[in-house]
Amino acid sequence: MTASLSVNLNAIAMLRNRRDLPWPNVIGLGRIALAAGASGLTVHPRPDERHIRFSDLPAIRALIDDEFPQAEFNIEGYPTAEFLDIVARNEPEQVTLVPDDPAQSTSDHGWDLKQHAGFLAPIVASLKHQAIRVSLFVDADPEAPAAAKALGADRIELYTGPYGGAHDDPRRESVELAKLELTAAAAAKAGIAVNAGHDLTVANLPALVKKVPNLVEVSIGHGLTADALVHGMSGAVERFLDALKV
Repeated sequence: MTASLSVNLNAIAMLRNRRDLPWPNVIGLGRIALAAGASGLTVHPRPDERHIRFSDLPAIRALIDDEFPQAEFNIEGYPTAEFLDIVARNEPEQVTLVPDDPAQSTSDHGWDLKQHAGFLAPIVASLKHQAIRVSLFVDADPEAPAAAKALGADRIELYTGPYGGAHDDPRRESVELAKLELTAAAAAKAGIAVNAGHDLTVANLPALVKKVPNLVEVSIGHGLTADALVHGMSGAVERFLDALKV
């Protein structure tokens, strides 16, 4: 089964926010991405709204409901009370919980699930009670999938930043890919589904897909947005979809 593609809109929103103007249009580009074959849209609303704004979320929800009802809305974030309220109001199909500090520029590590089990367990249970699929953002660690499963999560999202960051070092890239492969194999054994995201590109996706045959979904923003500057949003989505078909 080919993994689905969720397009992260944060980089588009960050570009828009450089000016007090409505372009690039986040909703319009989300529409193009879904029309080109993306299976969903992802956002990571941060407290300072430096990219996606809270006011964007109802419009994204409406876009999916009104025009692409088969698509999914994935909201990522650290589970503060404010974040969980945003989730409840916008009813995403999936929530990806990440351990980010609000000051971080982007996600750069996964959860320590043993240390944060007591914190996460009731949050996961509450989200699942709302019929929301829950994914936990984790580093490449074969112990993480079983720990996530024990907390009640439906999926893990593999943090692929170290793999993507090794784009100019084939040896290190191979080492990082092997770590992801081992973690995905542990996920299959634990019976939990696998998502992946961070610094994934048309160039490095095929190798990941080959090593992680149980990959269900990739969430891609920066690399896809960079591609869209050259190929247009529709063309970029098509290129990433092709990269997933190996």
